[in-house]
Amino acid sequence: MDIPYIHSLFLKCNSVSIDTRKIEANSMFVAIKGEKFDANTFAKEALEKGAAYVLVDNEDYCIDQRTILVENSLIALQELAKFHRMYLKLPIIALTGSNGKTTTKELINVVLSKKYNTKATVGNLNNHIGVPLTLLSFNEKTEIGIVEMGANHKKEIAFLCDLAQPDYGYITNFGKAHLEGFGGVEGVIEAKSEMYDYLSKNNKLAFVNLEDPIQARKSVNLNSYSFGLDKVGTNVNINSIAANPFVEISFSNLLVQTHLIGLYNANNVNAAITIGKYFGVEDLAIKEALENYIPENNRSQLMTKGTNQIILDAYNANPSSMAVAIANFLQLDNSNKILILGDMFELGTESSNEHKAIVDLLLNEKAIDCYFIGKEFYANRMDKQGFYFHDTFESFSEYLQKNKIENSYLLIKGSRGMALERTLDFL
Repeated sequence: MDIPYIHSLFLKCNSVSIDTRKIEANSMFVAIKGEKFDANTFAKEALEKGAAYVLVDNEDYCIDQRTILVENSLIALQELAKFHRMYLKLPIIALTGSNGKTTTKELINVVLSKKYNTKATVGNLNNHIGVPLTLLSFNEKTEIGIVEMGANHKKEIAFLCDLAQPDYGYITNFGKAHLEGFGGVEGVIEAKSEMYDYLSKNNKLAFVNLEDPIQARKSVNLNSYSFGLDKVGTNVNINSIAANPFVEISFSNLLVQTHLIGLYNANNVNAAITIGKYFGVEDLAIKEALENYIPENNRSQLMTKGTNQIILDAYNANPSSMAVAIANFLQLDNSNKILILGDMFELGTESSNEHKAIVDLLLNEKAIDCYFIGKEFYANRMDKQGFYFHDTFESFSEYLQKNKIENSYLLIKGSRGMALERTLDFL
């Protein structure tokens, strides 16, 4: 597999694609086999739609000189991305963590773009396919690359770091996410810390939140640049944090009033402030960038529907993010508060215990109605005034049509597979 030659062809293209539905003219199409399809079968279609070259790993689909045969298309994509990263030699910031990766990535991007030509992971393309695509989206005009890295098994972050070879790294937190793949919380810590291992081995820099005791402990021997809330020894001192419901941060005698909801978003903002200051972005420019950022895609959005105000946080959920979202919601100065919570996925053998823990968390809350949706919550149902359990969303939606919610303040949160944004149709 002649990666330098393939790279020379790639440089003649405008983009790279793995989906013929999104083919651009003069692009390179990489035919990757999926669980339910063989993308080699789309090679001819890709060329007809304007692709300049196609990479295939089945000689039966070699069409003409525009077809490049490789042994394994996925490995070719990954090696091409790694080669391209070294070819560009631009500084790269990588981030991972259990919660807040995508929001933090977007905040870092808007801050750094005040001074630099930046490019970041699009959406949450943060796995063994998404990271190579991100690296290949960088070009000679890119001054700083920002790469989000996700994982649900050990050794994935190590692999992605080997591909991206980041100069800087940040771990948002260590929470109860993907417990099924990691084998428990200690497995999560070990897996996410693979980024620290890479940074240490290669003498690179870690951005560290000293408010997080695990980060503080794990980064002791690292070259680091830190932040904390009125904490001695930090590089960036955060003066104050508040959220009611929007996050407000004070630093360097400036008040930043964001459009992000929840105290759990405060450290995402703090990380962006810290990284911005490290790279020399002016304080006022950091403030402007953060205050102009509007979250979307069901991530902590505040909206009004009818007579109800709603915090929609239906993009994803795990026990850690669920617990902090509930805690933040309970401390808000609003009346007629209602929780609508959906099942949390990928928790393996801990699933029942973690869903029960969320239910137990709300046992002593008397002035709030709680709706629990999904088979796992339903299996841990209990008879308590203000608690309502539905094993399916369809059951819940039927209930809402007969029992309309009005004049209330709602938090809607659940795993992506629950698609709880559908609740909006019945409010």
